[in-house]
Amino acid sequence: MVNNLAGAIARRPIRVPEITAYFWILKGLSTALGESASDYLVRVLTPVPAVVLDCLAFVIALAVQFTRRRYVTWTYWFAVVMVGVFGTIAADVLHVGLGVPYLVSTVLCGALLAAVYLLWWRREGTLSIHAVDSARREAFYWAAVVATFALGTSAGDLAATTFGLGYFGSIVVFAIVILIPAMGYRWLRWNGVFSFWFAYVVTRPLGASIADWLGKPVAEGGAGVGVELVSLVLAVAIVALVGVVSVRGRRRESASADLSGH
Repeated sequence: MVNNLAGAIARRPIRVPEITAYFWILKGLSTALGESASDYLVRVLTPVPAVVLDCLAFVIALAVQFTRRRYVTWTYWFAVVMVGVFGTIAADVLHVGLGVPYLVSTVLCGALLAAVYLLWWRREGTLSIHAVDSARREAFYWAAVVATFALGTSAGDLAATTFGLGYFGSIVVFAIVILIPAMGYRWLRWNGVFSFWFAYVVTRPLGASIADWLGKPVAEGGAGVGVELVSLVLAVAIVALVGVVSVRGRRRESASADLSGH
């Protein structure tokens, strides 16, 4: 009986996606969309209604995600996009609404993320997303995701404004930084969990810097494309890619079922 129970636990489905090229592309697109969509909503609705609307969408997205007992492509990436917008607005509220300097907000968000990691580790003994197979572990996972988005937003703004790098300069810096965990994991045998979360955090300021550079007016150091068009293109790209990933996933499951049947 004990062996059967252990086997059932071991076979619990993972509630987050595999780490593939598709994952990183969608993560980058969602971080950029979070930035541009947040700017667009604040411009159209004004800050307070935008915060309320996004908070509601954020809660709904996570509620839907938690009703799934396994990874579902559409619900997962919808939740990530909503977290992206929410994390952006949360970080912006600290600076614009409460007057907290970007350096301070970056430190605060970093401390929050560290606290989430520490509590997650103490309770579960691992930070690996390959072990996110229960509601509690998924709760820790999403808490970490929210904190990484808020930290990335603050760090991106810190680099672009406080440090004076500008949006394009920030893109160059974070593009270089994100190579560090990739090379460390590939050639220096860095821990996979550490490398993953390192890269995950950096994708946020990189994506946000790209979105800001594309969407901001030329007078503000941007390319002048406009947040409306940037948001639309990013949203279409995400929907299309999620569709591709969903189809591939169903085909893989069907192939596995056929093999099992034989």
